[in-house]
Amino acid sequence: MQSFDVNQEPWTTLQTRLDYRFRRPDLLYEAVCHRSYVNEQPDAGVADNERLEFLGDAVLDLIVSQELFLSYPKSQEGELTRIRAEVVAEPSLAAMARSLDLGLCLLLGRGERSSGGSDRSSLLANTLEALLGAVFLDGGLPAATKVIKPLIKPRIIHASKHAGHDFKSRLQEYLQAHKGGPPQYILSGMEGPDHDRHYTVQVMIDGRVHGQGHGRTKKGAEQAAARVALKTLEVD
Repeated sequence: MQSFDVNQEPWTTLQTRLDYRFRRPDLLYEAVCHRSYVNEQPDAGVADNERLEFLGDAVLDLIVSQELFLSYPKSQEGELTRIRAEVVAEPSLAAMARSLDLGLCLLLGRGERSSGGSDRSSLLANTLEALLGAVFLDGGLPAATKVIKPLIKPRIIHASKHAGHDFKSRLQEYLQAHKGGPPQYILSGMEGPDHDRHYTVQVMIDGRVHGQGHGRTKKGAEQAAARVALKTLEVD
């Protein structure tokens, strides 16, 4: 059985990087426990992190929304929504998790660890959300805000300066300029449980598939597909 001591590495380093020390170590323990670990350790006395992930997702959305609302008073709803979507997307969350070396802190089952789960983007993103949910329960909204703001600020600044990351709009504009037909987005795959769905979307242009993308939401998968299509068309 893998032991857990909140006062030992790598969890002390994680708390230092967060600039937050848990008053309830059990919450940190739960936040880093993947379902595969709990299934292999039925006597560990801890739940997996999926409920905390659900909570952390909502807390993160709230704090990102508040930060955007206060920082960009002249931006309209659509632009704020675009920036928020980019900040809380899986690649962004996984990058935040890697900046914390969160992969070193995960408690995974043997199979999950041997298959590279500790550096899988979807797993890191989910665990980061669970960790933020744990901070919220441990210290309330002020603590969660203090932890989350340093993580999201660089992402917000980057997203706000790169309006071109709305690949669907760029693809639409490209096709209009080149007299192409309008793009059609087709959901071609959906995997995972309700709390951790992953979507695959294809973009069709004039009856041909020009790109395929994946994401945790349909909109994210559509953006990813549009990005691939743009690269293909601009190269051609």
